[in-house]
Amino acid sequence: MTEIDPRELRNAFGAFMTGVTVVTAHDEDGQPIGFTANSFTSVSLDPPLVLVCLANTSSNYGPLSRARGFAVNVLAENQKDVSNTFARPVENRFAAVEWQAGPHGSPVFDGVSAWFDCSMFNTVEAGDHLILIGKVEAFENSTHPGLGYARGAYVTPAAEAEALSNSANLMVSAMIEYQGKILLVDNGAGRLVLPEAKVGKAGTTAALGRLIDASGTDAEPGFVYSVYEDEARETQHISFLCQASGEVASQGVFTELTASTLMDIADPAVCTMLERFAAESRMGNFGVYYGNQVSGKVRPMTSGR
Repeated sequence: MTEIDPRELRNAFGAFMTGVTVVTAHDEDGQPIGFTANSFTSVSLDPPLVLVCLANTSSNYGPLSRARGFAVNVLAENQKDVSNTFARPVENRFAAVEWQAGPHGSPVFDGVSAWFDCSMFNTVEAGDHLILIGKVEAFENSTHPGLGYARGAYVTPAAEAEALSNSANLMVSAMIEYQGKILLVDNGAGRLVLPEAKVGKAGTTAALGRLIDASGTDAEPGFVYSVYEDEARETQHISFLCQASGEVASQGVFTELTASTLMDIADPAVCTMLERFAAESRMGNFGVYYGNQVSGKVRPMTSGR
């Protein structure tokens, strides 16, 4: 057998899109504890069982392994800040959320997509994690869209769809990536651009698909990486980060984002976006940019669960 690279394995696991949850309980002193987790799944309807995985290195390992139960709070799209708070060593995490004790006693949050208050059904040691299996004693569901997570980035499809539906003059570009390189195309004037097209009546998905097909790569449509308004051109831009499984392309060349390459980018806004991508690639986490061609905000991603 070949030796498995843990970083590459983690990246592969990250290809599976999940929801984002915060798992909560009380420690022996009655203090609320919690951590962000996307390793959550339903197990059984009869009896109603769910499971989450807790790293052996977590500061919550001892208290949760001895807890009488736990709650799983399925975060809504507008709760990325809650995810970030509970993924980091923040003092008094619970001050950042409105919460109450659920029917079985564990903390449940306001404004979530759903919550499940569970008794502890079983715990199973598995490698470097502890599997917590809970029996659902009470739950609540809402209409809030759930927050997604894939390849180190949050996914907010409902918010993105609403933003796109309000755009009359929309341009879509494809950041097709392979091992840190981005597919760049000569614009005919000696400058480099991303594959880009105007979105027609068929919609964004169709336009992105045409760009990928025209590139001759084996890339798959990915997640939204940047949404910005170009006020000078009176257009709305949306760029998708797409993963390719090889470096073959019939249009353009996969190029490392060096300083000299970035100097050749035709559009300053795209140059800034690619600079951000190069920096985020080194850290292994990605954000989503919202703003205009000059300034905006990058919604931060968590660096670990």
